Amino acid sequence: MRRSPERLSLGVEGAPRYRPAMRFVRSPLRLVLFAPVAAALVLAGCAGHSGPKDTAYVAHDVDSLYIAAKTKLDQHGYKAAAELFDEVERQHPYSVWARRAELMSAFSYYMARDYTKSVQASQRFLSIHPGNKDAAYAYYLIALDYYDQISDVSRDQRDTQQALSALNDVVRRYPDSRFATDAKLKIDLVNDHLAGKEMDIGRFYERSGKWLAAEIRFRNVITSYQTTGHIQEALFRLVETNLALGIPQEAQKNAAVLGANYPGSDWYKRAFRLMNRYAPGTQAE
Repeated sequence: MRRSPERLSLGVEGAPRYRPAMRFVRSPLRLVLFAPVAAALVLAGCAGHSGPKDTAYVAHDVDSLYIAAKTKLDQHGYKAAAELFDEVERQHPYSVWARRAELMSAFSYYMARDYTKSVQASQRFLSIHPGNKDAAYAYYLIALDYYDQISDVSRDQRDTQQALSALNDVVRRYPDSRFATDAKLKIDLVNDHLAGKEMDIGRFYERSGKWLAAEIRFRNVITSYQTTGHIQEALFRLVETNLALGIPQEAQKNAAVLGANYPGSDWYKRAFRLMNRYAPGTQAE
């Protein structure tokens, strides 16, 4: 479910600029950092250093550290870049670069798939700069950290629930932002995933003959995930469980809802056959 966040352009001289993502694809999120020619020349002084191991013990000027981190990022050395951006903050905590480096560190950890550190870095940025104009991106990055960890429906869905909460947080806090637009699309996908989990559990209970437990799961899909693609099957499964529980009137109601909303679907045809076979005195139409 991994999908790159928007391309974030952080200028050495200016304010951050955001470019919206154009499609749901798995491609690296790229950050372009524009530096003055003078700062680029400073990089030559660090060219011989190997990265974070050196900066952990040797003090560097802020320009050198930041540009070195950017170079590592461009070379896809995401973990090394994150550690260098951390060094910017550690060695120069009161510089303008420190604020930028905090967010860049969060992004670099995200690209390295170290989601725990990415969340921590984003949360640290928000705790220090709660009203910053880049706060929306930090919240969005936290949502992506959880979103990219969503597992298949057969596994625990804790990350899915965290992703949904974080995505809703983006929409609630920044409803008019580009991040909210993307978050809304992801919310639909997450809801569909959660509905799929409910269906998976319901089918398991149904196969085990635990009809009431199965019905509760299928009913939850109908009430909580009405915009997902699982509604047709959920209605059909309710017809099955209702008949198994000996309540054909409820089965008839669910079959009628299925027929009214999806009259030509295979699920309705199957429900109609079930009603005719096991509750012939009850009309499914």
